[in-house]
Amino acid sequence: MFERPRTGERAVLVHLSAQSVQDDLSELTELAHSAGAIPVATITGSRRTPDPRYFVGKGKLVELQTAISRVGAELVLFDHALSPSQERNLEQALDVRVVDRNGLILDIFAQRAQSFEGKLQVELAQLRHISTRLVRGWTHLERQKGGIGLRGPGETQLETDRRLIGIRIRQIQRRLGKVVNQREQGRSARRKAGIPTVSLVGYTNAGKSTLFNALTESDVYTADQLFATLDPTMRRCALPHGGRLVVSDTVGFIRDLPHELVAAFRSTLQEAIDADVLLHVIDAGADDKSETSREVEQVLADIGADRIPRIEIYNKIDCLDGMQPGIDRREDGSVRRVRLSAKTGEGLSLLTDVLSALSSMGRVRRSFHLAPSQARLRSQLFDRATVMRDEVDEVGGWDMEVEIHKKDLGLLKSVHSVDEFSHG
Repeated sequence: MFERPRTGERAVLVHLSAQSVQDDLSELTELAHSAGAIPVATITGSRRTPDPRYFVGKGKLVELQTAISRVGAELVLFDHALSPSQERNLEQALDVRVVDRNGLILDIFAQRAQSFEGKLQVELAQLRHISTRLVRGWTHLERQKGGIGLRGPGETQLETDRRLIGIRIRQIQRRLGKVVNQREQGRSARRKAGIPTVSLVGYTNAGKSTLFNALTESDVYTADQLFATLDPTMRRCALPHGGRLVVSDTVGFIRDLPHELVAAFRSTLQEAIDADVLLHVIDAGADDKSETSREVEQVLADIGADRIPRIEIYNKIDCLDGMQPGIDRREDGSVRRVRLSAKTGEGLSLLTDVLSALSSMGRVRRSFHLAPSQARLRSQLFDRATVMRDEVDEVGGWDMEVEIHKKDLGLLKSVHSVDEFSHG
């Protein structure tokens, strides 16, 4: 029986494609580094249809064996999704661990997840992935052909494993269901308060977290690596012209994102689904920005967020010669794209102006005369509105002029009697 090695970081990268080999290899290399592997050799080639047994042909299999022996590799990373039988056959033929693209991304997610919710989501994705590959670990226990005395216990062991995994998956789903309910309560409260939500989406390593920190004055972890941020983060954004806005940072998308991850992280991606506007962050200096933008659009369509209005954010203009901060508009005057650098702050004020205009939608200006006994209402106006004028009258009351969202105004009227609102 073949025993899988449990350690080993030196990796051979394998990518077979008819086109864009260099771009795909670059991403595979980044994924390998993000997982902690050390690429020591690469195998490339062209193949229209995968071999049903090894994915690669016999010639490439021999080339792989030679490369592994030459560089002393202990791991082979495929930039493709392999079937369970293909992984098993490759491991037996190469005598090293074999990990496909989905397994590699899942491993990176497992390292990055920090919050309780994120860890549950990663575990759920891993269990769903492993459940299709149980046969790999129990080849020595498979039921044998023949009569009495020749049947092994493998079938019973596999059924036990599947049952235990199924139980754990249901437990995680119940726990995640509670998290989803909590998030929905928060979204409901924001909707009632009339607070717009802006969600940052984009290809991984496009600079979403850097932009998030710049907008919200936060210190979310950032790094020049794939999937530096996994756990969803939400913060209020202080706009220069008043108004309130909530900004959410989401997990970065990537080409061929495993279906297990899309399903597991649906509660996280729900923030994008329920956002009022999506800011699609794009690395302006990337050669493949058109392709990666299409990948993001595809994932948005998969989760049902393709109809939400969005603004493109051309980030990292500081890395380009000749590109200046600015705003590109559509024919109807709406904002299509903002060019900026989240790292240096160039053009950031243009984006905050756009967001201020967004937050002011549905806002009205009102004047109030409040009696001294209405201090609580005055405090709530300071909390929910932008106070333009606040003057004390001769009897200790207040003359106020505020800019407030219609929903906030209606909420205050429902709490306080209408008579309390003496419009100036």
